[in-house]
Amino acid sequence: MSRSGERPILREQSTLRSRRALVAGSVGNLIEWYEFGVYGYFATIIAARFFTPEGGSEAEALVRMYASFALAFFFRPVGAALFGRLGDRIGRRPVLILVIALMTVATTLIGALPTYATVGALAPWLLTFLRVLQGLSAGGEFGGAVSVMTEFAPPGRRGLYGAWQSFTVALGLLGGAGAAALLATLLTQEQLGDWGWRVPFLLTLPLGLAALWLRLRLDETPAFKQEREVESPPVRAVVGAIALGAGRIMGWAAAGYTFLVVLPSYLQSTLDATFQQALIATVLANLGFAVTILPAGLLSDRFGRRPVMLTGALLVTVLAVPLLNLLQDGGTSNPVKGAAVFGAGAVVGLMAGPGPAMLAELFPTNVRYTGLGLAYALSNAVFSGCAGLIITKTVERTGNVDVPGYYAAATCALSVLALMKTPPKEPKTPPKEPSRKAS
Repeated sequence: MSRSGERPILREQSTLRSRRALVAGSVGNLIEWYEFGVYGYFATIIAARFFTPEGGSEAEALVRMYASFALAFFFRPVGAALFGRLGDRIGRRPVLILVIALMTVATTLIGALPTYATVGALAPWLLTFLRVLQGLSAGGEFGGAVSVMTEFAPPGRRGLYGAWQSFTVALGLLGGAGAAALLATLLTQEQLGDWGWRVPFLLTLPLGLAALWLRLRLDETPAFKQEREVESPPVRAVVGAIALGAGRIMGWAAAGYTFLVVLPSYLQSTLDATFQQALIATVLANLGFAVTILPAGLLSDRFGRRPVMLTGALLVTVLAVPLLNLLQDGGTSNPVKGAAVFGAGAVVGLMAGPGPAMLAELFPTNVRYTGLGLAYALSNAVFSGCAGLIITKTVERTGNVDVPGYYAAATCALSVLALMKTPPKEPKTPPKEPSRKAS
């Protein structure tokens, strides 16, 4: 066969491998964030079942539940360091298979746990232990998934391919919200509290098995095969890139969790919304988030990561508090409130779309899994994992219902400063595609 005949076949094989990597890399994120969404949406029910001894208040239970939530996030950097180091040494594929198996087992077991009424004080400890396992696996998921997607990306499409990680986050949160809304519609409040909340967690088992099958068919990335023996950059340069990357995405982490996950319990506990109303608002916010992610990634391939992410961070800084004031105003119509939460999610999507590729481009191949995983995990541990705890406790202490807006605005303002900073001695290898502007 002639060389001209071989080229279309090779291009077709390359395209197939890239698409397979995109699906296998992103499916784990979908499951992870489906579970985290479900946990957030059922926060008040889980708090009552696992963290409320007889006579305890609902507010105290919710704070304890969010403390457990935060603890799982603080194990993410541990998982990022542990699994990231393995992924940079032995390959992306085997580690991604391991983390999806761990996440599936831990999440499914949450749906089968006995409650406080059955086993007493053991119940919250069992739940927290499973949350820790989830935190470890989630910490190892992001770095590997983004490495696979961006390392398999065709030339000039790294931003779009990386954006699929964030897009499947949106799909996972929407899936969790949809499952919660469906159960809230079909079941009575008593049925939902007794056993209905378990169903979304148990559904993780078939989802996880499907994800495992996809990852077993995944190829190792060409970049890892070619550069695994290349000398690693200085530790100081890698640590600096991790700190800068975490700062650049802290607004995405904080605003994303504030508007996409914490919103339901905030609306219920602070603004006296019903469970169904809170879920509708959350679905709208996540729809807005999903709509802008892929276009934002594509725009970052054309105009650079930094301009697109700066636009999102600046908009949240300016609009977060006015948005909450709209929701708090009893005179605001429901369509306007719906448009406001949809817009809030859309603005977060402007940061989430280019974010994965921006992080991947901060690190060379032989430390990429570890570096970008740690940057993401540290930022999420501090600014996402603590969001529910900080917001709930601060509102309870101060009575100021604007706290979520201030939190999102302040973190995005700091992200603006980090995005404006050009990394000195950025530890990167020559890219396979032309460098993006201001990455």
